[in-house]
Amino acid sequence: MRGVWFARVLFLTLLSISLYGATAFEGLEPVSNSTETETSPNEKLGGAEADNAEDAPLAREPSHEADDGTPSEAANPSLYLAGGLGGLLLLFISAIFVEYIGVVMLVALVVPMVSRRKKHKGDQLNRGRILGYIEANAGIHFSALRDGLGLANGVTAYHTHALELEGKIFSWKSGKHRRYASSILDKDQIASLRNPLSGTRLAILEVLEESGQLGLESKELRERLQISRQLLSHHIKELHATALIEPAKRSKKAWKTSNYGQEQLRQNLERQ
Repeated sequence: MRGVWFARVLFLTLLSISLYGATAFEGLEPVSNSTETETSPNEKLGGAEADNAEDAPLAREPSHEADDGTPSEAANPSLYLAGGLGGLLLLFISAIFVEYIGVVMLVALVVPMVSRRKKHKGDQLNRGRILGYIEANAGIHFSALRDGLGLANGVTAYHTHALELEGKIFSWKSGKHRRYASSILDKDQIASLRNPLSGTRLAILEVLEESGQLGLESKELRERLQISRQLLSHHIKELHATALIEPAKRSKKAWKTSNYGQEQLRQNLERQ
């Protein structure tokens, strides 16, 4: 799966930056404003020696502070800490809301830990269940596969990754989702899965594309395409699940093509 090693390097880099910032921040010594009167060097000297000392330039020690007394940004560990933790938080949020990013992070971070544990009979059973479910539901996405079999995220990611390495299944990015299918499918079936734009769905997407950002409501789509409410509802659900369309702002029942849908339409026209 593409992006696994990149995800590992990115995670370790952000974690290292956070740990460095935290360690440096804890090691800082607070600056004390002492009010004690110190004896100046000139007071310890007498007569002409004091006069000569006053004329001599004073040596300044190197300082990590700026002219206004504040620590320089380059030496401020809070910047590393905030940057590292902010990057990890952004990565975590992206993994929650974008499925294919979440799957890559699971394969990159969780699968190595799961694979080291002791094998047991349930592993082969779960792997067989996953393979059978994918064969029966070609093009199913990760969340639907996980929920359909009642498995945990880590277990699902571990077995799908293993099946993909064995060449029994393959996966691809579809909108926000990671979809799976069996490797026993022929080229035409694979092309149909990867490019679901045909027939009624293609017609719906083309009509919505013509309507622009305003989009169309379901009633308007039925009138233009002359199809039943049930059939339109089915195709709208599938198009929305694959991120090809999205709700329009004009009303709750209106739909418009997404950026991903527009891209797929252009690719579909190029193939014709």
